[in-house]
Amino acid sequence: MDTKMTKQEHKQRSDKSYKLLLLFAMLSMTMMFAGLTSAFVVSKSRTDWLKDFQMPSSFLISTIVIIACSVTFYLAQKAIKKNNRNLTTQMLLATLVLSIFFIFFQFRGFDQLIQMGYFFTGSQSNITTTFLYVVALLHLVHLFGGIISLLIIIYNHFKQKYNSSQTLGIELGAMYWHFLDLLWVYLFLFLFFFK
Repeated sequence: MDTKMTKQEHKQRSDKSYKLLLLFAMLSMTMMFAGLTSAFVVSKSRTDWLKDFQMPSSFLISTIVIIACSVTFYLAQKAIKKNNRNLTTQMLLATLVLSIFFIFFQFRGFDQLIQMGYFFTGSQSNITTTFLYVVALLHLVHLFGGIISLLIIIYNHFKQKYNSSQTLGIELGAMYWHFLDLLWVYLFLFLFFFK
């Protein structure tokens, strides 16, 4: 019996390890946001809590945009598995452009909050809007990590490191991106309905 691990077995184990590491990272991020939403629930009983707060319309638009990001990343993943390099390129670049639009609408949402008289800090700030800012900004920080990984994936794709038998980078990027998308949708729905 040959005890040496074949290249394929080694690759499968390595791929599985990378995916497990990413899952643990996503789990820790989930716990952080679960803690924030729990604090949000507890803080609702405060006397200075805003009861008639309206979510900026730009946050709804950004939610639609980030869902579109997941679709384009999924299509890129499917395309590379079929060795369709052209479609993979188009879908990865579309994901990048959409992620920039997401960031634009997030900051536009912050501007709308300020125009409505809701501030993050200072004497005019409110605990309700401070929670919203903190949650949205933390999500943006994680999104910047996703954009950096997307840029690395695009670079590696142009260097022809991916094909139908080597898709790990795109798979990991897609896993993280879908996680970010689901996380934002959860946060948006939570903040929209649980006022």
